[in-house]
Parts: sequence; structure tokens; C-alpha cells
Amino acid sequence: MISRFLLVLIALLAIVGGLAFIKYTQIQKEMAGASRPRPAPVVSVTHVTSETWQPSLKAVGTVQAVQGTLVNNQVPGQVQEILFESGAMVTKGQILIRLDDEVDRADLDGLLAAERLAGIKLKRNRSLLKDRAVAQGDVDEITAALDQARAQVKAKRATIEKKAIRAPFSGQLGIRQVNLGQYLPAGSSIVSLQALDPTFVDYSLPERHLAVLTKGQEVQARVAAYPDRVFSGRIEAISPAIDQGTRNVQVRARFTNQDLALRPGMFARVTTLLPTRGETLTLPREAITFSTYGDSVYLVREVEGKPQVQRRQIRTGDARGGRVAVLEGLADGDTVVLAGQVKLTNGQEIRIKEEAPSTGSHQGPTPSASTP
Repeated sequence: MISRFLLVLIALLAIVGGLAFIKYTQIQKEMAGASRPRPAPVVSVTHVTSETWQPSLKAVGTVQAVQGTLVNNQVPGQVQEILFESGAMVTKGQILIRLDDEVDRADLDGLLAAERLAGIKLKRNRSLLKDRAVAQGDVDEITAALDQARAQVKAKRATIEKKAIRAPFSGQLGIRQVNLGQYLPAGSSIVSLQALDPTFVDYSLPERHLAVLTKGQEVQARVAAYPDRVFSGRIEAISPAIDQGTRNVQVRARFTNQDLALRPGMFARVTTLLPTRGETLTLPREAITFSTYGDSVYLVREVEGKPQVQRRQIRTGDARGGRVAVLEGLADGDTVVLAGQVKLTNGQEIRIKEEAPSTGSHQGPTPSASTP
């Protein structure tokens, strides 16, 4: 009995010892693996490049027609004829609608008859005045009556002419707001008319920029309707007064608009170009880590023949077309990590996948800006 118990105990001890040995071996392997250095992470890099940037001033503005009005009637009347279509292009002086002028033309006939009668009386009285058959006062009275008749005829003709509503200038019509047979009181809205080529963009800039603004200065604009298109124009006028409420100066730029893409009332992002300045160090936006504690990059250095990264604080400036100006912290030609920063630590060895091609001088249409 005792010998059997000893055999069982020995067997249990052997099993426990075997399991302990296996576990010990596993722990040793894991410790050995942990002690081996991790492989260097693979990152892509880019270089700091020097570019010639054109500084600018950015603002928001509104597209305005060179001429725009709501066509209306000066005299009341009933719409007799509509001679235009909504959205049509018209020329200056083109008749848009005619009001009923039948009664006015009948009145004109009566006034013309009165004018002729006054002329006959005046001719007869002048003949009689030579024979002293009438007094000079009678001739003067008839002369005044003729002048009055002529004035009434002229006034009636002007009224008839005003019942033909004409386009005050060439441009594009809006949507018709009247109907055939409708009675229009004086001053009724008929249709909007806008002269769209050229067109204006009005915007404002802080007064501190007044010294760098000149008439004829190049201006670029973008609108939401055509996000990939840049409209080029020039400053047409600069307000001589500063707004006391905002301390801004009003600026008006003139743009050619042959295809009528710019429409009055559009919201525009305006860039006023300033004279070209010297070389600027730039980096792709992706290479920079932005934070509230400051912007930084991972600078690549050779240490004992192997590439390592060092976290470098930098001071950034304007942004333009995906690139950011670097004001402090880097030099022209420095190599920095472009992608893969999240897996890096300061002083870590890296493997460079491939260098991103240098973009050279950026030719984007929206330069960096000093915004209000």
C-alpha cells in the first residue's frame, strides 16, 4: 500500500515538474524575444524647399453688377403688349412692354387741332396788326395761347412715349413680374435688368493695409458655383473714407465676365495680390504636426550611419495650396518625415521607404494671405 502511494506521488511530481519546465522554457523565450530590438519603422520623407511666394490679402466680398435696376413704369396704364422673354438679353432703348395709350392719342389729336387753330389765329391777327385793326395785346394773347397749345402737345407726346417702357441700358433681363392686361400704377415693378459684363466685386480690408492698395492692382476671386475656377480682375476704386464702425476700407474690383459666370449677389472669396517677396521655406502640410503647444516635425539625421528622427519645434506661417511656410526651426534642404509620424519617438531609428518628389515652386492661384 505504501509503495503504491509513493509511486503515485512520484508520478504526480514528475508531471508537475514537466509542466513547470515547459512553462519556464516559454517564459525564457518570451524574455529573449522582448530583449531583441524592434525593427525600425518604415516612413516616407520629404525635403524643405525654398520657393518664391507672392503675398496677398484675403477677404470676402459680394458680386455687383456694373449697372442693375428694377425696370418700372413712370405713368400708370394697362399692359397692352409684352415684347420680351424672361432671361433675355436686351439692348439699350429696346421696348419691353407697351401700355394702352388709345385715350392719350385721342387727346393728342385734340391738342394738335387746338395748336393748329391757335396758329391760324396768330397769323390772322398779325396781318390785322399791320393795318392796326387789332391791338398788340390781342396778338400777344394769341401768341401765348399758341405756346401753351404747343406745350400741351409736347407733354402729351411725352406721356405716350413713356407708355412704351424701354430698357435703360443693355443687359440681361430677370423674371417677368407683369401680365398682359394687368393695370400698373406708376412705379410698378416690371422686370429686373442687370449689365453683367464687366462686373464688380465689392469687399473691405482693414485700414492698416491701405498703404499697399493701389488702383489697377491685380485681384483674384473664387465663387462657390465654380470652386475650381479663378477669376482675375483689377482694383477699380478705393473708398477715400474709412468706415468708423469697422475701421475697414471699401474696395471695388472690376472683372471681365464674358460668359456671365459671375452673377450679382454671389459670395466671393477675394485675394488681393501684393508685390512678390523673397524666397520662403515650405513643407507639405502633411509633414507638420499641429497642436496647441506648437507645431513640430520629425527631422531625419544620420547617427552612426543610420537614419534617426529628432522631434523639432518649428514656427509656421502662411499656407498655400497644400504647402505651409516655415519661418523658424528648419533650413533649406532638411529632410523631414512626411508620413508615419504617429509610430515614432524622439531619437528612434527609421527606415526610409522612398523620398516624396519635390514639388518645386507652387503655382497655385490662391496665394497666402494676411487676413483681417
